[in-house]
Parts: sequence; C-alpha cells; structure tokens
Amino acid sequence: MLIREAIREDAEQVIAVIKNAEESNFMLFGPGERKLETEQFTKFIENIQNDSHSALFIAEIEKRVVGYLIVQGNNMPSRVSHRAYIVVGIHSDFRGQKIGTALFNHLADWAKKKGMHRLELTVMENNTAGITLYKKMGFEIEGTKRHSLYVDGEYMDEYYMSKLL
Repeated sequence: MLIREAIREDAEQVIAVIKNAEESNFMLFGPGERKLETEQFTKFIENIQNDSHSALFIAEIEKRVVGYLIVQGNNMPSRVSHRAYIVVGIHSDFRGQKIGTALFNHLADWAKKKGMHRLELTVMENNTAGITLYKKMGFEIEGTKRHSLYVDGEYMDEYYMSKLL
C-alpha cells in the first residue's frame, strides 16, 4: 500500500471512492446527494496542493485508489492556523485492512511537520467502526452535536472528536 498526496490525474478514482464511501450512509452527503464532476474535483486537487495547511492523501493498492483523507487547515496567520479538519473515506471492498490507520499515521507525520497542534473531525454517533478507528488513532470525543443531521427520516447526533499533537 502506498500513501501519497493526490495529483490531478487521480481525480476520477478519488471521486469513485468518495461515491462508494457515501453509500455507507455515514458521510455528510448520502448516496447520490451530490454530483461530483471530474473537472471540478481536479480543480479542488490543484487548489489544495497550493495550500500549505491542507492536503488530500490517498491510499493506493496496485495503482488503484482505495481510500482518501482530506485535511483542511488555515495557512493565514490567525487564531485557528494551528488546527485542521479531517474527512476520511475507505472503499467498502478494502475496509478492515488498516488503510485508515495508514492514512492517519501519514496525516500525523505531515501535520507535525506543518506545525499543527490540533486535528478535528465529526462522526455520526452510529458509525462505530469510524469511532473505533479514531479513538485508536488518539482522537477523543469532545462533545455531541445533537440532531445535527437528518438521515433517512431521523435526526442523527454527531460527535466532535479531536486529537492534540
């Protein structure tokens, strides 16, 4: 498995993994709720490459993208430039194979080199596999966003989680 920063040529494969991850119904967007276009996502990759406090890491097995981790920080000097928000997804065919662990380990090394102090994310309270991974990687639940999402006709709580480096 190779963990690396995405390049523009990865756009279509990353979109496919994002769509697959959204089918889990644990992501902010549900299956089919948004349309991801290759051209638009290629521009997103280019923009994130030009932001010193943000990155899109991919996990690749035999030249196939099987997971992604987006980290978005703030490179402008400010009171929040020490923190970054994370979104992660693993293709359903590759879950349980330590891909998330590899992505988070890569993220931690990158974030320390960038001088970041805090990593944060949100996760649906019923995403037990995600919560287990995040806790294993040193994240702690800080609080609950009550009825934060409306999923399949029900209000869903999300946990705020963070890790201090």
